Amino acid sequence: MSTVLEGILAQTRATLEQRRAAQPLGDVAPRAGARTFAAALAQPTIAVIAEFKRRSPSAGALAEQPVLEDVVAAYTKGGAAALSILTEEANFAGTLGDLRAARALTALPLLRKDFVVERYQLEEAVLAGADAVLLIVAALDDGTLGGLLGAAEELNLDVIVEVHDADELARAAAVGAPIIGVNNRDLRDFSVDVRRTEELLSGVPPATLVVSESGIGDAAQVKRLQAAGVDAVLVGEALMRSGNAQRTLSELLRGI
Repeated sequence: MSTVLEGILAQTRATLEQRRAAQPLGDVAPRAGARTFAAALAQPTIAVIAEFKRRSPSAGALAEQPVLEDVVAAYTKGGAAALSILTEEANFAGTLGDLRAARALTALPLLRKDFVVERYQLEEAVLAGADAVLLIVAALDDGTLGGLLGAAEELNLDVIVEVHDADELARAAAVGAPIIGVNNRDLRDFSVDVRRTEELLSGVPPATLVVSESGIGDAAQVKRLQAAGVDAVLVGEALMRSGNAQRTLSELLRGI
């Protein structure tokens, strides 16, 4: 039986082929400016990457018709170090237009959160204003992972290389991932266990930034992850469901 991830990847490749045929990008110049995304995570205290997403395959709609402008403003005022913008459409109801709109609204570093399988998507990210992209180890073979990491470097994009287990962590380390994201959500069945980050930390190479993703919803979790040595947390569902994202984000950061 195919996993959730395999289904999403199949849809991603189909829509990617359509976009590439409709809009060839040609030569895309590297992203201008300094690497602000990694710098935002490399602070003395733990950083929050606040995520804008409308829905997920496991949870359905997270808020009733969320207004991107309002959410971005709330995240900026609430103390986010960076923003993650979901751009996958079929399962998460995101678009590249969301990324472009967020870029026009905030100076905070932006992560394009999607299922990247080709360089074309990196070029789309640059043109839409992203500072960083996500590469999911479970979605890529080693050659493609290394090639995309190198292409992102050429385009002056920071990269979170996402892992779910020790084998994937070893693969991320082998390609020299500068930022490793531990997704506490298993993309095969969408179960969540925040302990996954703590269990994998000992295998992270020195000087590598670590982001804990998914399942984080209270200040106690954030403090515990900071004490364990995590540099940043990526939080989306808890903020999108809260009804007051600015207050909820501020509460997550309280006492940090």
